[in-house]
Amino acid sequence: MADSGKLAIVLSGGGARGAYEAGVLSYVLDELPRHLGRPIRFSIVTGTSIGGIHACFVASTAGREGSGARLVELWRALSLSEVYRLGIGDALRVPLWLFGGQSVVPAGAVEVVGAALPNAARRMPGLLDTEPLEELVAAHVDWARIHRQIEEGALDALAVTATEIATGRSVVFVDNRLGRIDGWEPDPFVIARHAKIGASHALASAAIPILFPAQRIRGAYYCDGGLRLNTPLLPALRLGANRVLVVGLRHRASAADEDARAFGRQGSYVHPMYLFGKVLNALLLDRVEWDVMQLRFQNQVLRAGEQEFGPDYLDRLNRRVGPLRGSPLRIVESCFISPSADIGEIAGESLAKLGPSKGMRDRLVGLTMRLAARGTGADKDLLSYLLFDGAFTEVLLELGRKDAAAAHEDLLRLFS
Repeated sequence: MADSGKLAIVLSGGGARGAYEAGVLSYVLDELPRHLGRPIRFSIVTGTSIGGIHACFVASTAGREGSGARLVELWRALSLSEVYRLGIGDALRVPLWLFGGQSVVPAGAVEVVGAALPNAARRMPGLLDTEPLEELVAAHVDWARIHRQIEEGALDALAVTATEIATGRSVVFVDNRLGRIDGWEPDPFVIARHAKIGASHALASAAIPILFPAQRIRGAYYCDGGLRLNTPLLPALRLGANRVLVVGLRHRASAADEDARAFGRQGSYVHPMYLFGKVLNALLLDRVEWDVMQLRFQNQVLRAGEQEFGPDYLDRLNRRVGPLRGSPLRIVESCFISPSADIGEIAGESLAKLGPSKGMRDRLVGLTMRLAARGTGADKDLLSYLLFDGAFTEVLLELGRKDAAAAHEDLLRLFS
């Protein structure tokens, strides 16, 4: 059986929605230690999409006081012009790229893997130029400390998931002291590769298809890991976690509220921006809660088996099932935190608060945001992935802290 002390954090993704996740992390990393009387330490840190970037930040700041506040400040410092670099050239480049008129890799490009900043030689074009965001990721994650933490045994594993574009497989890049991945169940769709994780892995995980540039790693191109495996719960379990903290980025409305929304918003269904937002939700968000529900159902089944057949039921079951799965079944405690308000609606409210444009680049970025919201009614889902602006992210940061505080007792039980 796995070590009962293996605590994992599981961070999902969704572009600018990640500000909510940062709010949750600020409470967990800064507030919770005061109640526990000790720093927060995770044995396993996993992430997908923007959660992949956050996972690297958490791994690099483990045990450091005030790391949550630092993450919040990084989000507060973001603005649309800090994240997107748009100009007149982009207005000409995008149509050319959409119709296949732009090459992917410049001739003679040289590839470099690791913490160094990705450049044009290692990126597949996207509709938006996110080089400023890439610079922030490369500069504000202490990549060397991640590797020291792993070598010294303070961190068992860091795992970041990306989608391999050529095959469609989910590739879980795992950085651990062993230099290999043991006990990974055979799976044609989710494979594990050992890697010394750097900026390119994190940015590949967060590269929303079409919108953000895909990243090149070891000769292959990768994009957002959430296309197949948004919740990195599976990697955390396969790496031996017995307790997991999972942060989701989708608000769960009641069935009655969902029915009312469906009836009231039919006029938006034909608009491509509305449909694109819903497709991103289905790809990047919707599996999070399902995975947690499945984990809790498995726990109930295993506990029922112990009650019915005795305390050694799980050991006897694993003697039969373990060799088939490649790893033993076990009870895994969890705490799941997700938004108590609809982030798409918050994005719509925040769009009206954008500051005045200060130049051509600002006007182009503002126009892009308004196009993302056009024809979508109150469901500004597509916008919520793109709106890296303080008017939006500040609300999400506070919402994340509030929801984490509401789960305080559950968090204490998990960490205790």
